[in-house]
This record gives sequence, structure tokens and C-alpha cells, in this order.
Amino acid sequence: MDIRRLILAIPLLTVSLVGSADESDTVVVVAKEYGFVPPEITIKPGTRVRWENHEKRQYHSVFFKQLGDEPGDYFFPGESRERVFDTPGSFPYICEPHWHSHGMTGIVHVAE
Repeated sequence: MDIRRLILAIPLLTVSLVGSADESDTVVVVAKEYGFVPPEITIKPGTRVRWENHEKRQYHSVFFKQLGDEPGDYFFPGESRERVFDTPGSFPYICEPHWHSHGMTGIVHVAE
């Protein structure tokens, strides 16, 4: 079974936390084949999200324009990016170099 099917078979993960996020309080989103898997997640405040690049050659980004991110923070195969979400809300993001050509977008919903 390939990683995409395996991840799609896992239900969305909601984590309840007390205190700050650590490795056990991390939700992983995979960047592969010009998509985010899963493309939409719902988490509790204080949860860390890690985007991992599982491509063979392609770089990606996780760009949250509404959160004031700067474009161009690319991560390459084997690398990752992380962010802790403390405030409830819905936070759409894009892969800046690939959202026009491949529709590479995602959203993080943070809810109590």
C-alpha cells in the first residue's frame, strides 16, 4: 500500500492538549505528488502541525498569507516545516510555487 492510501485510510486526527505541544502532540501532513495529504485537518488549540516533503525531487512551501508569512520558505525532499496553532479559526494555506499550476492548497481548522 502506498503512503497516500495509508494516510487517507487514517481518520482525521483531533488532539486534546494540556500545556505546550511536543512530539506526541504533532499532526503530520504529507506533501507529495503536488498535494497535501490530508488537505484539510481539524485540531485543538496548542497542536503542532508538521508538513513533511515526501517527494523525490520537488520542493514545496506552506504559505499562510493571512498569518503574515513571507513567501518563498521552501522545503526540499526529506525536510519539513512546523507550526503550532494556539488560536481557534480556519487557516487556509497554499504551496506558493504550485497552487496555480497544481491547485496545491490546504486548510487547518482549529476548534475547542
